[in-house]
Amino acid sequence: MKLYNIKDHSEVVSFSQAVQQGLGRGQGLFFPDALPQFDDMDALLAMPLVERSTEILSALIGEELPKSHVRELVSEAFNFDAPLKQVGEHIHALELFHGPTLAFKDFGGRFMAQSIAAVSDGKKITILTATSGDTGAAVAHAFYGIDNIDVVILYPKGKISPLQEKLFCTLGGNIHTVAINGDFDDCQSLVKQAFDDNELRQTIGLNSANSINISRLMAQICYYFEAVAQVPKHKRDQLVMAVPSGNFGNLTAGLLAKAMGLPIKRFIAGTNANDTVPRYLQSGQWAPHQTVATLSNAMDVSQPNNWPRIEELFRRQQWPLAELASGWADDEETAESLRALAQAGYLCEPHGAIAYRLLEQQLEDGEEGIFLCTAHPAKFKESVDAILEKDIPLPGPLAKHAQMALLSSEQDADFTALRAYLLRLANA
Repeated sequence: MKLYNIKDHSEVVSFSQAVQQGLGRGQGLFFPDALPQFDDMDALLAMPLVERSTEILSALIGEELPKSHVRELVSEAFNFDAPLKQVGEHIHALELFHGPTLAFKDFGGRFMAQSIAAVSDGKKITILTATSGDTGAAVAHAFYGIDNIDVVILYPKGKISPLQEKLFCTLGGNIHTVAINGDFDDCQSLVKQAFDDNELRQTIGLNSANSINISRLMAQICYYFEAVAQVPKHKRDQLVMAVPSGNFGNLTAGLLAKAMGLPIKRFIAGTNANDTVPRYLQSGQWAPHQTVATLSNAMDVSQPNNWPRIEELFRRQQWPLAELASGWADDEETAESLRALAQAGYLCEPHGAIAYRLLEQQLEDGEEGIFLCTAHPAKFKESVDAILEKDIPLPGPLAKHAQMALLSSEQDADFTALRAYLLRLANA
């Protein structure tokens, strides 16, 4: 597998290099120079999840890893289901929260951890990542206890749900969590500054577990195939996917799946009030606003890191960007959609509710719709309980961590302080 730096096409790397570097020169994102196609899509979709995902990821990675090794990585990473549940006559929910941290990030986080361990040759590595909520837990649990890998997770203090925080800030060991006095974009900026510091990168073996790491995106491609595999064959030619979007890695993976031949008619990108992309698609002007806090906090991102990959893919495929549908919902509309779903007999949470709302509004006659449910409702217990006037029971993993003490430190959004922290950690 060869990948190039979107900002500097002369930088071409292998899968192993891309996984270990995370970012290219000038903070450029890596992108596959070719995407595999499959001769018999129906046969591929008929396979079980692990077998099918092995075929997809082996085709992407190429000869760098034997297929038998890829199967081992996939078997370890994807050891849970992603069921499709019917919500309306032509609307389905893809549940991506059945992994160990109850969020879709488990797919990417677990495969990435397996990939990095497979290609690192035992070298000391420091994983630095920013989270707006669910990435932190998925990454922390995926890397917990792996030898020679330290993980540092930055998150905006007071801007993720208490249960999200408990799920990844209570582990200790090789997992280090830092509450930043700022918003997610501040956390993401600190990560980018660290990657721009070549001396720091070399000294601590810096890598990232955000969706900027190509292995995360590759893993996420697989659950789009899993979703379509659960749709009857006669309905697969009119599929519409609504994707709740923050950093836009989830949507990027879906578009890559479409480019690889998966029969998805179109996508709807859904955001909350942090609506940089919907406004851009309407006006052609990229004009991020200050990030605001919302009920759907994992989408509280004004400058999504993965958007350049989406534009690159549309350029490569010669798809008009105008074909990408979008929309946004404020907190009141999100709450309305949560209540509507509950009345339909489906318990959801704010991110999935936004995707559902936009899908219901934009689905056309003859189309079959799927919206992505990216987290278990109990991860947002406080807001969901209040909106639905319920008392959602905590599933096992949340109940366990809810009783544990937070182990986070706290810092201002200052790179000098973060740099010193990372160096101290590496020398400890």
